[in-house]
Parts: sequence; C-alpha cells; structure tokens
Amino acid sequence: MNEMIRSIEWPGKHDTEDFLRKEWLVTNGLGGYASGTVAGVATRRFHGLLIAALPAPLGRTMMFNHLIERLHPPGGSAAQLCGEERRPDEVTMPCADILSEFRLEMGLPVWQYKVGDVTLEKRVVMPHLQNTVHVNYRLISGQGPARIELRPAIHFRPHEGLVSDPPSDPYTLMIVEDRYEVIGPDYPPLRMRLLGEGASLTLDRGVIKDLFYRVEARRGYDSQGVLWSPGYFSVSLWPDRDATLIASTESWATIYALSPREALPAEIERRERLLSMTTAQAQTGFGAEMALASDQFIVIPAGRVEEAARARAAGDDVRTVIAGYHWFTDWGRDTMISLEGLTLATGRLAEAGWILRTFAHYVRDGLIPNLFPEGEREGRYHTADATLWFFHALDRYLQATDDLETLRLILPVLRDIVSHHIHGTRFGIGVDPRDGLLSQGAAGYQLTWMDAKVGDWVVTPRRGKAVEINALWHNALRLLAEWTSEVDAPDEQEAQALVERAENVRQSFNHRFWYAEGGYLFDLVDGERGDDPACRPNQLLSFSLKYPVLDEDKWKPALDVVTDRLLTPVGLRSLAPGHPDYKPTYDGDLRSRDAAYHQGTVWAWLIGPFIDAWLKVYPGQYQTARRFLDGFKAHLSEACVGSISEIFDAEGQYAPRGCISQAWSVAEVLRCYVKTSQ
Repeated sequence: MNEMIRSIEWPGKHDTEDFLRKEWLVTNGLGGYASGTVAGVATRRFHGLLIAALPAPLGRTMMFNHLIERLHPPGGSAAQLCGEERRPDEVTMPCADILSEFRLEMGLPVWQYKVGDVTLEKRVVMPHLQNTVHVNYRLISGQGPARIELRPAIHFRPHEGLVSDPPSDPYTLMIVEDRYEVIGPDYPPLRMRLLGEGASLTLDRGVIKDLFYRVEARRGYDSQGVLWSPGYFSVSLWPDRDATLIASTESWATIYALSPREALPAEIERRERLLSMTTAQAQTGFGAEMALASDQFIVIPAGRVEEAARARAAGDDVRTVIAGYHWFTDWGRDTMISLEGLTLATGRLAEAGWILRTFAHYVRDGLIPNLFPEGEREGRYHTADATLWFFHALDRYLQATDDLETLRLILPVLRDIVSHHIHGTRFGIGVDPRDGLLSQGAAGYQLTWMDAKVGDWVVTPRRGKAVEINALWHNALRLLAEWTSEVDAPDEQEAQALVERAENVRQSFNHRFWYAEGGYLFDLVDGERGDDPACRPNQLLSFSLKYPVLDEDKWKPALDVVTDRLLTPVGLRSLAPGHPDYKPTYDGDLRSRDAAYHQGTVWAWLIGPFIDAWLKVYPGQYQTARRFLDGFKAHLSEACVGSISEIFDAEGQYAPRGCISQAWSVAEVLRCYVKTSQ
C-alpha cells in the first residue's frame, strides 16, 4: 500500500479563525461531494456530508447537511465532536480541545479525537460513482463500550441555493426495520442506515434554528438558516467493533451491495491504482498528492444522461472536468487548460480522449461551450479562447498517445472552427482582414478568461484584439497545418495556406503588440479605448505555447517584467501594482470580489505558462524552475487540505480565496512538477 499521508497535529487550544479556514473535500466521480471544515462547523452553504449529483434538471443537490456527534466515553463526560455557530462570532468548537490530529490518508480525511482514556477515529468515504457517503467511527484505544450519538440535520436544496430558503413542505420519515428514508418535496429520498452494535434511532423531530454561515455572510449572501432533524442515532463502540452511518440517494440494492468494510479498501485500492498509472514523478510525495487531488475533477456528468447514452452507443464513453469546488460546473476553457495535468501526467490517457471527443460533439458555429450550467443539458458558448485552447489540449494528447484515429475524427471539426473564425462567428469573434489578427467582443459579454461580470457590468471587457487570444489563434493555425499534413491523403495546399495565414498573424502581432515604452506587450490592441498597456500575465502565452508568436528577441524582456511585477509564491498577479484598477485583496460581497477578480488577484494556474515561458528563455534549467512551485507545498495544509485554491490575495500573506479546490490550479502545478523533474 502506498502510504500517502498528510498530517496536521492539533495540540490543545487553537486559533478559531485558523481552525475554521482549514477545509476538507471528498468527491464521488459524478460531480457530487462531501465537504466541511476540519472543526465540523458549517461555514459555507456548500458544506455538507452528501451533495448528490442528480440528473437534470436537479443537478448537484444538498441532501445531508450536518451531523451533530456526541461521544460518551465509559465512565466519563460526553464530548461533542463537531461545532456550530448560531450568531456572528458566537462559535462553539468543543472539538478544539479533543481533536489531536487531522490527516489525509491517500487523500481521504481522518480525524482523531482523545476523550479521557478513549481515542476515536472518524473517516469519511464516498464510494466511487455513487451518491453515497459512509461516516465511520472506531475506537483505537481505551476500553469499551463507548457510545456515540449522531443527529443528522438536513435541508434539501440546490447546493448553491440560499441557506435561508425554507422547505416548501414538511419532511416525512419512513422506517422499515433498520432502513430510514427522509422524503421531501421534489427530491429523491435520503436513505440512511446505521451499522453497529445496538444501533437505534430516537425520534424527536425538530429544527436546529439560527445556524450562521460566516463565509456566506462575508461574501454578501444570506447567512442564517434552519435545518430539520428526525432525531438522533445511537450506537456502541468497542475496540474491535466500529460503527458506520450510511447516507445515500441510491437504491437500497446499491446501498446493500457495498458494505462499509468493503467500501474503504475498495476506494484505497482505486486510488493506489491511479497512482500506479501516473508518471514516475507523481507516484510519491508532493506529486502523488497532486495526482490524488486531480482525481476530484474528472467526472462522468451525471446530469446529462443523453450524452452518456450517445457516447456509449458509439462504443465510446463520456468524461468531463469540474472546474472547481464547490460551485463551478464543467467549463470548456478550464477543461482544455487542465487536460494535460489532470489526465496525461496521471496516465489517464483514455479519459483524455473521452473528454476531447465529448467537447468536439458540442461544437456549435465554430465554438466549444464556455460552460454547462448546473442542472442543464446544453452548453453556453460565450467564449473567445476556450475553442483555441481545444487545439492546444488536442496537441498535448496526440504527443502523449499518437492517437491518429481521434485526430481523423476531430479534424473536420477543427477545420470548421478555423473557417468560422476566419469568416466571423458569434459574439463578434472573427479575423480582421486588414491584419489577420483575431478580434472579439459583444456588448454585455465577457469572452476571455478574465470574465468577471456583475449584473450588466463587465469588469474587464477586453473587447478588441487580446494578446493571448491572438497567441492561441496563431498556435491553432500552425497546429492545424501540421495535422493536415499528417493525416491520410494530406492536403499540402491547405496546410501551406494555413502556414501563410499564421505567418501573417505573426508579423502583425509583433508589429502591433510590442509596447516599447514598457518593454513588454500590450494586453489589448484596437480596443474600445485604443491600445491597453496594462501589464498582465496574458502576454506569456505569446511565447509559452508550442508555436510562439512573439519574436524571440522579445522573450527575455517580457519575462523579466512579468517576473518582477507579477510573480508571487503561489502564482501570478492578474494585474501589476501601480495600475489605477489594481486591487491588493479579494474579499467582501460579490461586487467587491469581482472588481478584484482579475485586477491584481493572484491565479495559481498561471504558474504553468510562466514556467513554460521561463524554460523557453532558460532551457534545461529545470531545478531552478521547480523552485517556483515551492509555495504550493506549504499551501496544501492551508485551505482545502491536500488541494490548491483557485486564487490568492495579491499582497501580504497571499490569503487563499475563491474555490477551495480548483482544477487548473492543481493541473498546472502537477504538470509543471512533472516537467521540472527532468
């Protein structure tokens, strides 16, 4: 067994804020998850023990919010293992005095509590591809019997639904022998079993009022809610007899098919098998932790049943990438940027092919979807760069697999994409015939990766010719020319025309984008206000990609400016300090956060293009390049334990913000870790 353990010891009293900032995440391969704080205090509306991924139109649904746990040691006083916050700054965390260790074993969370002479371990496991959670308790020292009381508390709702929304009708509890079903309106039943000695349920149906969710309050959302509880379970614990609470939306036959004694070993075996498939550099240590974290994002889209049926009918399968937990769905841009790190660096080559073919099926008017909204079957297409990243992702896949059959299958789609971009497609995306550069922009839409929008306010519209869009466009043209020459019956005339078009883009790019006064590249030319000299990390793509569009003599000057003004220990700032729009922190309500989202806020994923560009300037200096990843190692114990956050403040302690676990953050760090292992 691969002993992958990340341990955080908790000796005695703890700083409340630090205790509540550390979170954990377990996923099920469908987009569903369980998550919470290490302290057991729900601080987000997304914290719960079972967020089930259900077919459209439901999508991901909060089915099991909270579990109040009380341990009664033999001959001692009862101790509560979890905490709660009823009013702002009135948080109770009795577990702070008894939690001796929190750790991840093969990426799965384990709590260890000491109460008198008793030491208790708690584990949370989600069987793969099931909307099921197992919460297991066992004594690892002390004499039995100890007794544990478990009070489930629920509020069925969309996982992003407000905590203040009351249920429209009362819940119904149905009991048949040791099977319990909580039934609410418009949702599948929540099925529960408690396995262990003397397991019982005491009914005292009631509500837990005035629960306060501090992170939601800080982010400007409703933050006070009510949970319903049917009563509390009770079970005895002995050193050789543990107990497990199972909660699920699956059928009883599925629940019975996998016992708790089988579920944990099966999941550990699955994870060990994943590590055995990865490149050698990702089988131990930090690389292995990143490989396990990457598994959280690769999912079968449970909500889009028709998609899976279509793929399987054709002898294929379907996969997609959850962009980030807790609230993102699958996004085209994030998927294509993440694909190499999540799948190719981890040896999941077949799944990489499934992802690419899945997205190829959804191309409309020369565009892949920007995102699939929660609980919907069709994508939305407002993106100028996701489709161009598709070419990059396919290239990395072909380099790893030499899968010419997939290339033959997708090549007509790629030609259609280029044709639509040349002649113009949705949202003002099209080539300017005067210089061959790609322009984009439509009122009310945010089409680049800097896509913050509040109401009708597009924070960084970047309408015009964006630097990274044209770098990606040039790269796509050169890749298509290469592939056109490789397939059966190659069309050399077509390939040559693409090369000539790419050369025209290269010449125009170097003429228009170099900002001589600053020694770096304009972020945008021919914009609504002319050319934009804002110093942003987007310029790195002009020479980090396979086919650089920027002349080589400009690489080092641009890299030096980015290193000096944008590089931090956890990624790159999205805007250099000193700009009038620069924001050093990302916090507050939605408007305040989105005003800072791409105006200084540090993005972890940008470390990938930075290292690629750095190695173009300093080829072969892999060990030096690896030092740019050092800050992420400490971060693994900082927010979502074992994973990497979406974004960070631009200054100070670089506080982690946004999603607690982000696909392209993990993917790019893992990819670069493998790349710099040479």
